[in-house]
Parts: sequence; C-alpha cells; structure tokens
Amino acid sequence: MLRRGTFVQRGLRLGAFGLTTLVLTGIAIDGADARARRHHRHQASRHEKSYDPPSSSIVVDANSGAVLQASNPDAIRHPASLTKMMTLYLLFERIQQGKLSLSSELPVSAHASAQAPSKLGLKPGDTIPVESAIKAVVTKSANDVAVVIGEALGGDEPSFARMMTAKAHALGMSSTVYRNASGLPDEQQITTARDQSIIGRALRDRFPQYFHYFATRSFAFRGETVRGHNHLLGNLEGTDGIKTGYIHESGFNIVTSVHRGNRYLVAVVFGGHTARSRDARVESLIEQMMPKAVAKRTAPAVVEGWVAAKPQEAEVAHTESVMRVAAMPAQDPRDTRESINVGSTAPIRPVKVRTIAVHASSGQKTALTAVPPTSGRLSPAPETNVADVAVVRAEAPPVAATQPAPQRVASALPQKLAVAEAPVTPVQQAKPHAGWMIQVGAFDDEKEAKHRLNAAQDHAKSQLGQADPFTEKVSKGSKSLYRARFAGLDKDAAEAACKHLKRSDIPCMMLRN
Repeated sequence: MLRRGTFVQRGLRLGAFGLTTLVLTGIAIDGADARARRHHRHQASRHEKSYDPPSSSIVVDANSGAVLQASNPDAIRHPASLTKMMTLYLLFERIQQGKLSLSSELPVSAHASAQAPSKLGLKPGDTIPVESAIKAVVTKSANDVAVVIGEALGGDEPSFARMMTAKAHALGMSSTVYRNASGLPDEQQITTARDQSIIGRALRDRFPQYFHYFATRSFAFRGETVRGHNHLLGNLEGTDGIKTGYIHESGFNIVTSVHRGNRYLVAVVFGGHTARSRDARVESLIEQMMPKAVAKRTAPAVVEGWVAAKPQEAEVAHTESVMRVAAMPAQDPRDTRESINVGSTAPIRPVKVRTIAVHASSGQKTALTAVPPTSGRLSPAPETNVADVAVVRAEAPPVAATQPAPQRVASALPQKLAVAEAPVTPVQQAKPHAGWMIQVGAFDDEKEAKHRLNAAQDHAKSQLGQADPFTEKVSKGSKSLYRARFAGLDKDAAEAACKHLKRSDIPCMMLRN
C-alpha cells in the first residue's frame, strides 16, 4: 500500500514537472514566434520606409474637364495593371461591334497560361467566357486572362500591344506606350497620370453599358469565389471603379471613379508605398476636391479624335496621330495594323460640307481642287486608276457649272480627281481661297468629323461664320481618315479661330493653302 502510494506521489510529481516543462516550453515558443513576428514587421517597416517609388497624381472634374489637382501629372510612369483598362477598352469595343458576345469562349494558349501571377491559373487548351474574363481582369487583375484577351483580339500579344498604343494615341494619350496586355514589368511600357485619367473617363463615356463591371468586388469561377483588390469599393462614398495596379518600379497605383449626386471625379495616384497609403491618398484627394466639382456636364465625350486639355503644342500634335502611327516601322511600339473605330453615337446635325477623298501613294505634295457635285455618276478620267478616284459627296450644295470651285491643298498626299459622266459645262480652274485653313480633328468616321465641324462652329461662330467647312478623306493602304477643316480664312482669322477653339478644348491646327 505504501509502495503504491509512493508510486502515485512520484507519478504526480513527474506529471507536474512535465506539465510545467510543457508550459514553459510553450511560453518560450510563443515568445520566439512573437519575436519573429516583431522582426518581420520591423523588416517590412524598414522596407516601406526605404521604398520610395516616384509619385504623381491628378484629379479631373469629369463634368467640366477641369483639372482640380495635379502633381507631376505628365511625368513618365509604368502603368502596371492599369494597363488592363486599355485591354478591356478594346474588348468592349469588339463586343459593341458584334464580333464577340459576353458568352463567347476565348481560347487559352501556352503563352497566356505561363504568365506570372496574379493569375487565374488557366491551362493551355482551356477556354474562358468573355464575361468571366472581364470580371477576372477587374477583380483578380489576372495576367493570364489579360493575355487571353489580347491574343483573341490581336492574334498575338505584341500585335495587340501595338493596337493598344494606337488606341491610346487616338484618345489623346500621347505619352503612353504599351508592350503587353497585362502590365507585367517592361521598361518600355510607359504612361502618365494625365493619360490614365483620359482612359478612366473614356471607358465610361464610350461604354456606359459595360462600365459597371469595374465595380465588381468578387465573382464565382469554377466553384470558387474570386475577390478583388480595390478596397475603395464600398469604403469610399460614391466609388464605382475602376482599377488598381502594382509593380516595384511604379509603386501602388490606382485610377478611381467617384460619383456623388451629379458630381463626378476621376482621380489617379501613382507611387504609393503600400496599397493602404495609396488608398488613403486617393481618399484625401477626393474629399478635398469634390466640393470644387460642378454638377452639370459640359465637357465633350472622351472618344477617339478627342484631345485632352493639356499644353496647346501637344493638342496640335494629336490631330492625326492615327495616320502617323500607321506610317511608322513595324518594330515601333506605336505601329498599328488595325483601324481605330470612333465610338460616339451622338446625333449629327446636317452640315453642308464637301468630302474629298485622297489616296496616299507617295509623299509628293500636290494641290487638291474640289469638284462641284452633280447628279451624274462619277467615273475616273481616262488616265486615272480606279483606286485613285476621289469621291465627291452629294451633301455639298449645288454649284453652277460656271462658278469656280474652291481650291484646297492636300497635305503631302497625291490624288486624281473624278469627272462626271453626265454632260456638264467644263469647270474653269478654281480660284484659290484665302491663304489659310484650319483643321479641328481627324477621325475614322465621317460623322464624327462632321460632328466636330458643328461643335467648332458652335464654339466660334464669329470667327468661323464665313469659313467653308469640309471633310477630307485621306487613305493610306486599307486605312482611311476624315479630316475636319475650315477653309477661306486669312492668317489673322485662322489664328483667332484656333485660339478661341483651344480655349474650348477643341484642337486646332493652322494650314497654309
């Protein structure tokens, strides 16, 4: 009995010792874990303090187009995943054209599947519906899905990047060059805060029916919930998109759209040390600038051919950016092989203009003489090639056969003129207009060119009241562009008109006739 009691007591002592040892060991382990966590936080804090990516920002009142705040808005930055806004812009455009639907299946290549994270984890040979692809790009910022979209639209990623760059320039994003569809690091993939504010506005103006996707916070894919990175959604009043981004060279970036009542701001921030500090910066800017925003929309829609409010020298350079891009060598990132479609669907008021077609077959300068419209069918003169025949539109008012037609100069592009089969009295050599004309835009769609002419006339009635509006079709290979121009001005009148139009954010370029 005594031995048994002694054994029990000894066991209890050993158990107590073991428990004490276990507790002390646990305390030691907990202490080590705590020290490790503190060390990790200290290292992260040191990294955050030493990490100093270049910053820039801009806040635009999208109703008026006014820049309410700017810090280094034109400094060159890397777009990171903000790139995907342009990827989706081109996808929305293809859907709008009826070439794809939200249910269309996009194939996954080995190249797309091999992209670095963040990614959805697609495998070669998989397919993904267009709508799921949109949501994956918006929420998870999936690089593999962005490349799937690029390859579906451009054939391969480099070709798609050239399409993206051309579209950016057509929108007035003059400092932006894309090299890939995702925003993964590439030292030649560049942009500015101002340019990103343009695409941020253009996405809503051009595709209001699809913009709601940028407010997606999560979606279900193959039985799993995919959550988004934009933590301002639901936390900052009025935020309805649009995209975040990060690579080490650029810091944490964001383009944000905020509506409060009828006020509408687009804010861009580059160079956040962390996602949290970036979000805090955006929130501060929105709260400061929202009271300065106007409630009435007066700014024109941001579409192709539109030029942002920026230094006037840059405005002139954009008026024919698409044609300049198309003429560049294939290896240049600004090269494009795809025409750019104009997205405005605003009704066009009738305007009496002539449309003159020009075929770009060499760089030789020649004069262009407008031919009065006739009711007869047009055919080429005997010595002309059918492909070089100019098209004279019937919108122009009838001109008496004895009245000389105005003479205009085509900028560095040769052409051959049409003659009418119907018997008409020969037209004398045209008497030249006054020595200057102005160009207020260049567009893929003639309706957009006419719309710009109307807008220019509305904004500069006194300066353009006696000017002759016309559109001029310029062709280069399979591409065509419509210039919106006014002729019949002297130099002083042309200068006054351009100065007045630029104050209304309408680009203007003077041309000697």
